[in-house]
Amino acid sequence: MTIRPPVLLSKALATGVAAAFALTTIASARPNPLQGSARPAVATRDAAVHAMVVAAEPDAVEAGLKVLKRGGSAVDAAVAIQAVLALEEPQSSSLAGGSFMVFHEAKTGRTVVYDGREKAPAAATPQYFYGADGKPMGYLAAILSGRSQGVPGAIASLYQAHKAHGRLPWSSLFGDGERLAAEGFVVPKRFGDDISSHFPQVTTPDSIAYFTKPDGSRYKTGDLMKNAAYAATLRKIAAEGPAGILKGEIAQQFVAKIHEAPNPGIMTLEDLASYEPTVDEALCMPYRAYVICAPPPPGGGVGVLEILGILQTTDIATRGPNDPQAWLQFVQASRLAYADRDHYVGDPKFVSVPVKGLLDPAYTAARAKLMDTEGLAHGTPAFGAPAAATVAGIDRTLEPGGTTQIDVVDQWGNVVSMTTTVESIFGSGRMVGGFYLNNQLTDFSLSATDPVTGAPAQNAVAGGKRPRSSMAPVIVFDRKPDGGAGRFVMALGSPGGNSIIAYVAKTLVGLIDWKMEPKAAIALPNIVARGAAVSVEAGASADVVALLRAKGLNVTPDAGENSGLNVIVKTKGGYVGAADSRREGVAMDY
Repeated sequence: MTIRPPVLLSKALATGVAAAFALTTIASARPNPLQGSARPAVATRDAAVHAMVVAAEPDAVEAGLKVLKRGGSAVDAAVAIQAVLALEEPQSSSLAGGSFMVFHEAKTGRTVVYDGREKAPAAATPQYFYGADGKPMGYLAAILSGRSQGVPGAIASLYQAHKAHGRLPWSSLFGDGERLAAEGFVVPKRFGDDISSHFPQVTTPDSIAYFTKPDGSRYKTGDLMKNAAYAATLRKIAAEGPAGILKGEIAQQFVAKIHEAPNPGIMTLEDLASYEPTVDEALCMPYRAYVICAPPPPGGGVGVLEILGILQTTDIATRGPNDPQAWLQFVQASRLAYADRDHYVGDPKFVSVPVKGLLDPAYTAARAKLMDTEGLAHGTPAFGAPAAATVAGIDRTLEPGGTTQIDVVDQWGNVVSMTTTVESIFGSGRMVGGFYLNNQLTDFSLSATDPVTGAPAQNAVAGGKRPRSSMAPVIVFDRKPDGGAGRFVMALGSPGGNSIIAYVAKTLVGLIDWKMEPKAAIALPNIVARGAAVSVEAGASADVVALLRAKGLNVTPDAGENSGLNVIVKTKGGYVGAADSRREGVAMDY
């Protein structure tokens, strides 16, 4: 497949966006790698000279760094990292999961998106998650059902990226994952905590068998855990590529497991064998002095970019992170953008998604005017009417969390920002080959049509369709005079289910508008505003909470999946990386 250059919203629209974003970032007394230009003036002691890796588990980061030191590319490192994460972080990642990777090739300047999103079986219908009574089944029943599994794409997508950008043999990238699985790894804290959690997937027969020691007790944080079946699966993938799990013995086990009760699925061996990932143009938009590139639909990039498009009409950059009014602006922009994204975004190969209309500066300016209106204070904000929008039904998509983030820059300046997922915590709770099966199809709307109008939901199930995703890995560049993407500035992304869009947007505001150091921007409180509720992380300013409540907003304690933000920023002397302290991620370099 031909890899195309990044798309900067049409020429006319790009010109309008560039004019609307003509504000330059405002200097602050706070030191920051981005201050004054897209290139920092001073490299810190922590700056990497050659390359950097940031991911959720130290063993995975070390595996990626070893690959880079052997002369591997950023994509090579991502393959090795994924192999370890799916072992040590199975609540968030899987060999049978999906992914979006934004990749920047330094030599050519191309920025593309490798879409490894899972797909529905070919025979799936809009009523796929309906029960015998003709009504949508309950959400818990859907998660644990055999119908919840999508045809997995993460390994196939990595394989495709490796064919184009790999420097080391594919078969050489799985050694650390295989060794840790065969010889044993120390159970990380998050994994240990989730083993003892109340998530329903922990109670399935496969989970009980996997989490139980020979003496009958459960594994816990700090224990040495082995997974011989996983090691064998990695050997097959190393030798056969994605065919190691999409064809042959493991594929047969996959289909058999899906066809087990309760609520068996309909996936076939042909569904698995015929999966093909795609390479898409990156969705890029100017913001201040930068250009931000993210996955197009069904990925979550359009949600992040619309939030920023609305915020560019405000004075949020001059207010700073300690101003409650700045957070009110962020909250209202989030609510408006989520309302649009939840209504209009689906798989563009099946439905028309008005991306240009949603990001048109005239449209985002009109949405911004609603931020201070009384009507936005109560209930769920109404979706807007962007150009080229089609009539769509009300969506019933819940999007639970079960994701992880990988960021890599190699010695040649190639960049990977990749979010991968198994969907819910431990996916569907069903296992084959030492790994969990995803429950990604519950990212579809469980209701196919609007109960009042009968209009189909954009994100309704269809055979071969990819469910809408919140995954929004991004790469940021400085902006050339013509509005196009220039030099690499930073890469970032986060896990977090439907909160990913807010997590990434918050961090971009911290880095670009408030000129914060990466670690400080990540540490900003997570405030997620979607629909009627505003979820506020513990530790957020009391003044912020008071203002949100004074505006009539329904403020609730943070109850979603924690962020796991990773950031790499280009400096004059190399790179600075940071990982979210809410998880176990680390940044390593050489």
